[in-house]
Amino acid sequence: MKQVFRNILKDIRVELSDEFDRNFERQGFFSEAWQRRKSPTRPGGSILIDTGGLRKSIRSKSTDSSITFYSDEPHAEIHNEGGEITVTAKMKRFFWAKYYSSTGSFGRKKNGERRNDKRTIQLSAEAEFWMHLALMKVGSTIKIPRRQFLGHSPEVEQSVREIIEENLTEYFNHDFKV
Repeated sequence: MKQVFRNILKDIRVELSDEFDRNFERQGFFSEAWQRRKSPTRPGGSILIDTGGLRKSIRSKSTDSSITFYSDEPHAEIHNEGGEITVTAKMKRFFWAKYYSSTGSFGRKKNGERRNDKRTIQLSAEAEFWMHLALMKVGSTIKIPRRQFLGHSPEVEQSVREIIEENLTEYFNHDFKV
């Protein structure tokens, strides 16, 4: 019976690891879609995927009676749970640096005016975004929406229930055949 329990835990670990990874492809927590991003820095891009570090950081550890899924990334919790972050002076310097780097990339005509092409328009929206953040007062807050990728849900419970039923059915059919 201990072997059956170990098999169940192993199957749950594999299945839920795949499902939590697929949340990044779905851009939602199973059937609950993530809130779209307001930032013009990557229009149309995937949510929560820039370098893929957050997605790759999902780990699991198991004991004889449980499995725990977690991420070591420092920003994982704020994205998974949502919340507010406080603007610091260091953050303001970063925002200004991003603003200046985005304004330096504007396409220019020979007379020095900005071009009116798609890339320059997108960059000006990005520059506005960074300037807005840079002008925030130290101590003000930025709301990070909840974009859950790990945790409990009816879909998780359903997967666990199916895995347990499959393993028990296999055990009883294999070991108790008459």
